[in-house]
Amino acid sequence: MGRSALVVGATGLTGKQVVSLLLERPEWDRVVVLVRRPSGTTHAKLTEHIVDFDALTDAPFEGVTDVFACLGTTMKKAGSEEAFRKIDHEYTVDVATRAHRAGARRLGLVSSVGASTNASAFYFRVKGETERDVRALGWSTLVIVRPSMLRGEREEHRTGEKFGIVASSALAFAMVGPLKKYRPIDASAVTKKLVDLVEAKVEGEQVLEYEALVGT
Repeated sequence: MGRSALVVGATGLTGKQVVSLLLERPEWDRVVVLVRRPSGTTHAKLTEHIVDFDALTDAPFEGVTDVFACLGTTMKKAGSEEAFRKIDHEYTVDVATRAHRAGARRLGLVSSVGASTNASAFYFRVKGETERDVRALGWSTLVIVRPSMLRGEREEHRTGEKFGIVASSALAFAMVGPLKKYRPIDASAVTKKLVDLVEAKVEGEQVLEYEALVGT
């Protein structure tokens, strides 16, 4: 019997790529996405639910075996720390909780380099709290990827982030040792590794940063 994957954040840079990979792979015979607006993607395996993340029901989670949590925003787009936390933490944890309660036992989470509950920066602290709270649910397989800046085509225009990627790419050669994990990375490398590892059903938790994600 095939597996059923649920993707949240399916219209973002990593989420779109995760959905594409899942639709290509025979391991999954159903792919469910939760979106706030139509994604524009159609496929025989795809079921799309237009939802209000503040008022989710358990219906979309029935029969799901694997979850891919790709929700994310920026402080600028969110507009406030409260709004940022709601999207990155509350929505992600709510989805993970509902899916786990419905029987899902494998989770792939897109987090961030620097994520820590002890981080002084609000952004990284929220990422760390999200990791902590989804971990507490007790997954048989938990894969957390922690990329730095992601390269790839986005629907939204992020001038500051684009400038940061260009600048850090130019300086990547100098990012060695402990700094290597801060190198920009292609979103395609991150999503392929995430899907590969969830597909493999390796028991336990894996946390991957730059070197593990690019395979060097």
